[in-house]
Amino acid sequence: MVNSVAEALGLSFRRIQFTPDLMPSDITGAEILQIDKESGQRDLKFVKGPVFTNLLLADEINRTPPKTQAALLEAMQERQVTTLGATHKLSEPFLVFATQNPVEQEGTYPLPEAALDRFMFSISVEYPTQDEEIEIVRRVIGATFEDIKPVLSLDELLAYQNMLLSIPVSTELLRTITRLVFLTRPETSTVPAVKKLLRYGAGTRASIYLSIAARTRAAFYGHDTASMDDVRAVAKTVLRHRIFPNFQAQAQQISPDQIIEEILSEL
Repeated sequence: MVNSVAEALGLSFRRIQFTPDLMPSDITGAEILQIDKESGQRDLKFVKGPVFTNLLLADEINRTPPKTQAALLEAMQERQVTTLGATHKLSEPFLVFATQNPVEQEGTYPLPEAALDRFMFSISVEYPTQDEEIEIVRRVIGATFEDIKPVLSLDELLAYQNMLLSIPVSTELLRTITRLVFLTRPETSTVPAVKKLLRYGAGTRASIYLSIAARTRAAFYGHDTASMDDVRAVAKTVLRHRIFPNFQAQAQQISPDQIIEEILSEL
């Protein structure tokens, strides 16, 4: 799916299969010693890793230890990689898609909260319907695949991104967004379910990403400005990995989505 998105947007794509023996340098790249055959001079040359791409798929990111998981943090936050004191900029746009298998948890390393917070969305992929599964099987066993042709150039994509910055978000809506995030925090919330069922709530990045996602959704539907409907539409995907149910919630099998519904109804 991610590869298809990259092809449709004319972007470069790389995939990393995360395993327990994966090293940080396998992601970011490393300095290697090169010897000039004529002069015999030795120089260190940086060989770029798979992170130097537009769309990066971190497949089963929880299969590798925290040290290797952390290799992505600088790239995701600063859009750069630092090795031996030298900084290497990543190309724009840069986006990381990561997958986790919710079934098999043996031998996994759950992402720390700080790493989870770097991801804008958490999307739950459910089983397909029977008709969808039939179509999946038909495409896989078919003899031919349709070629995916780019629908945008890189310059057009960057121009659209810059255009989104001009879509206004009212002060009143920002107050509502930050109020929503405050209601996820047990120490500042007035929602009984939050105080009873959450260990802690979302941080400031949640407010930032809610405003960005609401503004982008408004543009997608041709609206001049973002509204509360846009915030409600993106609230679960932005918040579900930023709120952490306590033992009582887990024992009662209460999901983060259910708690978010309670918060939205209070809002």
